[in-house]
Amino acid sequence: MAFDIEMIREVYQKIPSKIAEARKVVGKPLTLAEKILYTHLHEEQDLENFQRGNSYVNFAPDRVAMQDATAQMALLQFMQAGKKKAAVPSTVHCDHLILAKTSANEDLKKSITASGEVFNFLESVSNKYGIGFWKPGAGIIHQVVLENYAFPGGMMIGTDSHTVNAGGLGMVAVGVGGADAVDVMAGMPWELKFPKLIGIKLTGKLNGWTSAKDVILKVAGILTVKGGTGAIVEYFGDGATSLSCTGKGTICNMGAEIGATTSTFGYDESMAKYLRATGRADVAELADAVKEHLTADSEVYENPEKYFDQVIEIDLNVLEPHINGPFSPDLATPISKMKEAAEKNGWPTEVQVGLIGSCTNSSYEDISRAASLAKQAEDKKLNVKAKFTVTPGSEQVRYTIERDGFIDTFNAIGGSVFANACGPCIGQWEREGADKKEKNTIVHSFNRNFAKRADGNPNTFAFVASPEVVTALAIAGNLGFNPLKDKLINKDGKEVMLDEPTGHELPPAGFDVKDAGYQAPAEDGSNVQINVATDSKRLQLLDPFKPWDGENIEGMKLLIKAKGKCTTDHISMAGPWLRFRGHLDNISNNTLTGAVNFFNEQTDTVKNQVTGEYGTVPETQRAYKAAGISTIVVGDHNYGEGSSREHAAMQPRHLGVRAVLVKSFARIHETNLKKQGMLGLTFANESDYDKILEDDTIDMIDLKDFAPSKQLTLRLTHKDGTQEEIKVNHSYNNAQIEWFKAGSALNLIKLKEKTDK
Repeated sequence: MAFDIEMIREVYQKIPSKIAEARKVVGKPLTLAEKILYTHLHEEQDLENFQRGNSYVNFAPDRVAMQDATAQMALLQFMQAGKKKAAVPSTVHCDHLILAKTSANEDLKKSITASGEVFNFLESVSNKYGIGFWKPGAGIIHQVVLENYAFPGGMMIGTDSHTVNAGGLGMVAVGVGGADAVDVMAGMPWELKFPKLIGIKLTGKLNGWTSAKDVILKVAGILTVKGGTGAIVEYFGDGATSLSCTGKGTICNMGAEIGATTSTFGYDESMAKYLRATGRADVAELADAVKEHLTADSEVYENPEKYFDQVIEIDLNVLEPHINGPFSPDLATPISKMKEAAEKNGWPTEVQVGLIGSCTNSSYEDISRAASLAKQAEDKKLNVKAKFTVTPGSEQVRYTIERDGFIDTFNAIGGSVFANACGPCIGQWEREGADKKEKNTIVHSFNRNFAKRADGNPNTFAFVASPEVVTALAIAGNLGFNPLKDKLINKDGKEVMLDEPTGHELPPAGFDVKDAGYQAPAEDGSNVQINVATDSKRLQLLDPFKPWDGENIEGMKLLIKAKGKCTTDHISMAGPWLRFRGHLDNISNNTLTGAVNFFNEQTDTVKNQVTGEYGTVPETQRAYKAAGISTIVVGDHNYGEGSSREHAAMQPRHLGVRAVLVKSFARIHETNLKKQGMLGLTFANESDYDKILEDDTIDMIDLKDFAPSKQLTLRLTHKDGTQEEIKVNHSYNNAQIEWFKAGSALNLIKLKEKTDK
């Protein structure tokens, strides 16, 4: 039986009447995304015909999921909310703090020792507040959620941008910051601007070397890293129903890389099969009873242009395998063009490592297809030229693929199997030789490939492809190798070709596992003690941020004007810094160290306007804070893209930054700034970005009149004494302005809790 089956049953019982009411108010057929959104309105939210991209709406998600790196800060905040128990089913998954170096068992053992203090903290908080706990080694949050918690037509939020993976089982699943999770766990509504809708019609059927991964790699090339911002992507068509459930999950997972709020598919037989295969026949039975409500109304898919803001059509019959990168997941190249592209751009063509798995591509289907190629390499006497690693997504998958002989197959070609955790995908990879900063190429089936992300080396050219293509390129050792037509020379000197990969959508003998790694919370956690040592380097209890004093902010110094791409990895790096995710002051020592300073095109070197000297960003900001000087950060387009990590908002706030002014924001980061009481502003005229000079002093002269839809004015005082004013926009509504006034959204929750008592 599934977890939380009574909650799921209640959702399905209410769906038909709620959809009927919504359809009446909206006055037209509904997309799947709209059905899920309208059936999850918070009880305090009036039903109305919401305007896409404009209306702020309060929702009531069915559940919350948190991974260990972000759960620390989320739960530290939840501890301040004054609640006895999480208001909705919630889980914590220990997957980010596990290093990948040598082998699964050894790495897991060392990681539990190194991060034991954090794991014990998360376990005790989960036990106290009624939160399910998945132990280190249980698997990656998104794979575990798909196997155990996701259900068609449901809504969930998670403190990781790839929460969207659950769209593979027909959910609206959205990545958020920890403060949003705290709201929902505290029984408060979750606010989201009603999304725009992008429809992607898939026709035909995948064949040969092409996989579900290639669908999203193609889509990323079309929409770019910001083309899905503020939108839900809904896939439909006969091509969509032909995909496996886990293939759908792969597509939804990487929807985060186009900035989409989430992605989803209508309920179909592949989802029902997956539910039954993962021990949730009861959920499949409930879903079957309301299946007409778990997909869009028929009129929508018959005339999609009438109901979506944008429609894209992809023919799977002719879709070619893609390789995306380097340094950006939307730089899409068909495999037939990669050799030419690599030569033209000077990309290193020797593939040093091929890595498969991660939350994006660690399904049984993925692993079985990659294993079929590994078996060919052995049978056809091919030398595997590159190192090869496998990261299983869950203990259930790992146990099953070991039982079915795939791990032995990978070992036979020299492969290494890492722990069931994020590992190299998030920089938790202790790669030998990475410190030499040598130019090299790796190919992986992960979702992101920003510079330095995997191994800390800025000269590692990382490319994203399907597990099948990654395996083929690892065997060949060459980025320009096209397995559809190119031959290889085997140990006997003979020319051979790799046959098309084969595999199974689900394990023929069923899934199996001895210990999935789940730990249920105490029925009554009131006596559970949570201890945080005052001298801990890993954990630190939080102090509330100060409320706004009601005055204009004057005398701000420019901390940094970031040039070009500035992701949450640039603002708050992962890798070795993950160990400080529960200690706000310590992790603040990496704030904006990856951002490129516009004025000297260097990272982590900015001018202190008081001393005139250059120093690191954190040191310079701490000096400003000690002197009582407010600061502002200026950025470019899509500022804060990438991970949902709220540390990228909390760290500048903790250090005393008052405002972030950019050309445009990534959705999650903008929300995180608002939640932490920070001003997130955008240029009314993007060209004004060029007016910000290194020695500027900046005054916000009309903040006292802060109101929804009302521009604010900044006065720039340049070093020569000249002044000019620029207009800036914001997207704050009345409730969000109250967050700012209170100092943070959490401060408001605490005030409300005190008032209610």
